[in-house]
Amino acid sequence: MRKKRIVIALGHEALGTTLPEQKEATRRTAKAVADFIQQDYQVAITHSNGPQVGMIHTAMAEFCKLYPEYTATPMSVCSAMSQGYIGYDLQNAIRTELLDRGIYKPVSTVLTQVTVDPYDEAFYKPTKIVGRVMTREEAEAEEKKGNHVVETKEGYRRIVAAPKPMEVIEIDAIRALLDADQIVVACGGGGIPVLVQDHRLKGASAVIEKDTAAGKLAELLDADMLVILTGVEKVCLDFGRETEQPLDTMTVAEAERYIEEGQFEEGTMLPKIQAAVEFIGNSAVRSALITRLDTTREGLDGRTGTVIHK
Repeated sequence: MRKKRIVIALGHEALGTTLPEQKEATRRTAKAVADFIQQDYQVAITHSNGPQVGMIHTAMAEFCKLYPEYTATPMSVCSAMSQGYIGYDLQNAIRTELLDRGIYKPVSTVLTQVTVDPYDEAFYKPTKIVGRVMTREEAEAEEKKGNHVVETKEGYRRIVAAPKPMEVIEIDAIRALLDADQIVVACGGGGIPVLVQDHRLKGASAVIEKDTAAGKLAELLDADMLVILTGVEKVCLDFGRETEQPLDTMTVAEAERYIEEGQFEEGTMLPKIQAAVEFIGNSAVRSALITRLDTTREGLDGRTGTVIHK
């Protein structure tokens, strides 16, 4: 009999921002992940990379300013760097926590590429702000290269598309690791967005919403549950208002209705709910859990969090 399989999507709170913060945060995160493994789940882990990829992009841009002979680093390469940098801390923290509990299982990070559609509408309406703050002159130079720029309170910054994920290139390797009962970190930061050109893959100037990628990964792995760890204990209606109403459970039909009503904020809770809905689809056995990192165990036991089901 196959073990239950889950995909865990880690948010910013699970990783921190700076190098020291990330080291400490991944230790706490490893305890929550180990709780699932100790209950004999097969676990795949995805994670956000917003602060990290921004730091890498800024650092590489500043380096090119100092040394113009070096080529500027594309967003896709920055995303790949962030996967390795976060995966390194995360897999070592999980390995240590498992060994402390007497559990001997390998943990691996897979550098993951995710295909996107070059005709995705997101490319015509970029929304994701990335990278360093630029002067007007630097912003104009970026626009001449064909990049999109937006003016913020701090100055000018690049803005890129957030297309939907289509296929995970390394899915067979990820699936093989899970089938061997190993823990795998994959699709970090939503995956490295790539375009398929004949038999070649070309990095896309974009970012993929990590919750959407987590849902796609869970679907491709035929997972039983998608666990999205975020900054709130439960999904709420009328969030932040006097009428705020925490939800213990939600059906797919209810979730779709709440989306239509505009209950969930774009860029925060909305992609999480959409990922859960798309993952569950018409399945009577799949479910999704949305909760905080520090209430994961209670959520797993059904004592807190918001569970979404058909």
